[in-house]
Amino acid sequence: MQSAENKLNKNSLLLALRRYSSAVNNMEQTVLLPSLLRDVPSDDVWDSEVAESCEDLYGNYLMLKTIRNMVESGLVPLDENKIKESPVLHQTMEPLLDTNPESLFCFHLRGLFTVMNTLTKRSQSVTGKYMEIIGVSN
Repeated sequence: MQSAENKLNKNSLLLALRRYSSAVNNMEQTVLLPSLLRDVPSDDVWDSEVAESCEDLYGNYLMLKTIRNMVESGLVPLDENKIKESPVLHQTMEPLLDTNPESLFCFHLRGLFTVMNTLTKRSQSVTGKYMEIIGVSN
């Protein structure tokens, strides 16, 4: 009998979400002393807005865990301060309202895949960097 993951298409959203959740769970189990990540710069090139809130690996660690918790719980806190700070979120959505719903869905789904894959890689990067810090090779 195939496992549930094997039954999913390699490009399925559920599989992308599971990979991300698994990468963050691995990061949490590996990073026993998150404080060691403080003041360690991230090797990843972040968007300038994200870089301000996640200047070090500790900030990345906390952000990745927070996003994982939102994904798993389905609860998205509406933090008005983050929305106000992000000029990208102030762009009007009006042109998209007249778009074919299927095209709009495909656009957002592609974006979600991109974000989930990026976050998965960043979780793996934080885990790898922590292992370097404590002197354990992969």
